[in-house]
Amino acid sequence: MDFDGLYEKYAPAVRRFALFLCGDATMADDITADTFLRALQAGQPIREPTVKSYLFIIARNAYRDLQRRSRTRAALGEQEPEAQIGAHAHLEQKQELSAVFAALQCLPEIDRAVLLMRAVDDMPYEEIAAALEISVTAAKVKVHRARAKLMEIRNPAREKLAASGEER
Repeated sequence: MDFDGLYEKYAPAVRRFALFLCGDATMADDITADTFLRALQAGQPIREPTVKSYLFIIARNAYRDLQRRSRTRAALGEQEPEAQIGAHAHLEQKQELSAVFAALQCLPEIDRAVLLMRAVDDMPYEEIAAALEISVTAAKVKVHRARAKLMEIRNPAREKLAASGEER
């Protein structure tokens, strides 16, 4: 597969992964570009189970490099609303998405990585383990604990939202 084909096939998944890691659309674009630049410059055959896991490893490393260089956190970019969604439903979805992004940012970076690889990109545990250089069992445990921690963070927020809705 040539580079253009590789980019067209995997760039959306890499960008989504980067966006969930960093929570900033502009930074996710930078990470995505850097990922493909690094992959192009590597000049080595891919040794990971899949091209996707290889690109995720590069994206994660690019995120870590950006994080080291800049410790500031940027706010999430605006999301474009879908035309069919009503204003109220769109507002609820946007609030929920913002809350999930905020909760994700509370998780340690490795927990976000395993959770996103599994939940968003449906990567097998074996690929996650290889990408993060941990055992398959550790990958399964990390995914489980990250999900539990995310729910723990989200439940008080949901209860607060439900209580404020009932008081109206």
